[in-house]
Amino acid sequence: MRTLLPFLKPYRISAAVALSLMLVELVVELCFPLLMAKLIDGAILRQDVGAALKWGGVMIGLALFGFAAGLVNSFYAADVAQGFAHDMRRALFGKLQSMAFSDFRAFSPSSLMTRLTGDINQIQNSVFLGLRVFVRAPLLIAGSMIMALTVDARLALYLVVVTPILVVVLGYTIRKGFRLFRLVQERLDKLNGLVRENLIGMRLIRAYVRGDHEKNRFAETNGDYMRRSTAALRLSEMTVPGLLLLMNASVLLILWFGSRSVTAYETEVGDVVAVLNYAIRITGAYAYLSMIITSLTIARAALSRSAEVLAAGSNEFGANGTAADGIPPDRADVLFEGVAFGYPDSEAAVLDGITFSVNDGETAVIMGATGAGKTSLLQLLPRLYEARRGTVRVGGTDIRDIELSVLRRQIGYVAQESTLFAGTIRDNLLWGREDASMEEVVEAAKLAQIHETIMQLPDAYEAVLEQKGANLSGGQRQRLSIARALLRKPKLLLLDDCTSALDARTESLLLAGLKTCGCTTLLVTQKAQAARWADTVLLLADGKLLAQGKHGELLARSETYRFIVESEREEAAHHA
Repeated sequence: MRTLLPFLKPYRISAAVALSLMLVELVVELCFPLLMAKLIDGAILRQDVGAALKWGGVMIGLALFGFAAGLVNSFYAADVAQGFAHDMRRALFGKLQSMAFSDFRAFSPSSLMTRLTGDINQIQNSVFLGLRVFVRAPLLIAGSMIMALTVDARLALYLVVVTPILVVVLGYTIRKGFRLFRLVQERLDKLNGLVRENLIGMRLIRAYVRGDHEKNRFAETNGDYMRRSTAALRLSEMTVPGLLLLMNASVLLILWFGSRSVTAYETEVGDVVAVLNYAIRITGAYAYLSMIITSLTIARAALSRSAEVLAAGSNEFGANGTAADGIPPDRADVLFEGVAFGYPDSEAAVLDGITFSVNDGETAVIMGATGAGKTSLLQLLPRLYEARRGTVRVGGTDIRDIELSVLRRQIGYVAQESTLFAGTIRDNLLWGREDASMEEVVEAAKLAQIHETIMQLPDAYEAVLEQKGANLSGGQRQRLSIARALLRKPKLLLLDDCTSALDARTESLLLAGLKTCGCTTLLVTQKAQAARWADTVLLLADGKLLAQGKHGELLARSETYRFIVESEREEAAHHA
């Protein structure tokens, strides 16, 4: 509830209007059995046409008034529910943008998609039902009980007796249903994740003829989801017949003893009809209540899942520097001093005791075996993760003292996996810097050795890319990603093994172009060719800096580096 209230606060006036109109509708409904009793006893049984017209007219007028109140109530309830869902969805999405990567890793992409869409839709429906039905149903039950006791306390006792039983049954259903539906949502996350994984890897699945295996995996996951859903729905659906059985038994008792009271002239016919009407309204309210319990228990589980995202660490690392100037304009040297790093969900150190420097405007190549810590080292510079110990300086300033958004705007980062978005090539490049001119876009593309390729396309820079750039080759995607980073005119350029799909000639031209861009560049690669172009080479092994120097220096004094270079030569000779 603490999660829900801040999002409902902006709509408190609409919610108050909706609840007020619901109360008006409720009062009208509670008055109807009394008016019906008046109509029967004061008009129909006495054959008084005038009285019948009078009470009938009052009932028709109240019915129209109640209908109008209910209609406007639905309008305001929908306004609150839609506005709430809009704001909560925006807050969750905003949270994802500011969430530290250590917290982001705790949620799978499929789970986050479910929370942003399906879960919020469930909460939205429950907010609407709450303002329209859920609050109304208990009040209708209580009001009908009081009115029935007022009309004929003896007959109304049959309603009072079953009420505690019904309350216990509903309470059990809510508690048990919450646990069951949370498990259902978790299984749905797993199912969505499997579908997403298969859609992304469809070519690989077909290439390895793994279709039958994936069908079996899906059948198992889908079956587990079905079993959990069935168990949850059975609980809620079994509640309705039980409630109706108890309430219908009460109605039969009222009919039985009411008819005997009328025969014995102890009770008016209208009073029996009124109590009976209240009993029927209570029965309907319990039926409505039991049916929307399913929606509410799902929504409660969904709300707790949304709260988990909102409660995850905000404001990355809990600190943000105040140096608004960022990296000095004439100095972008990089200095690591005794840096150690490990991921938050593991005690193992990924990097330990890393100390090195790269001068302003130089190109540093980072090499090492898989798992050496190369990517982790790069990710410390834009503060995607925080070092456990030591200091990282850029331009002589501790990066923790630079305002985070300012720091990242001055860095061009290209990850191992080239991420492109559905839209034109120009739109994807401008994603790096929205205010760039077309001349600057072309210049960045030329530096990244992708301009000629773009110009060969029918629509050139206006050519439309599919999601993730699926209609481009791996090398084309990598060069577009590099061009996007260069368009930022960064002071620090970080390239994480993003030239792996390039041929030797294109890579040489690209590296030569990077030398002219005037930024300090750190390039993770496994290619010794790139190391020949570098001003300095960093060799990592098991999270430690094994050696640093120029290509020729490392060939002379590092056995590990010589092995990497010779292995590349042998592989090239073999392919030749």
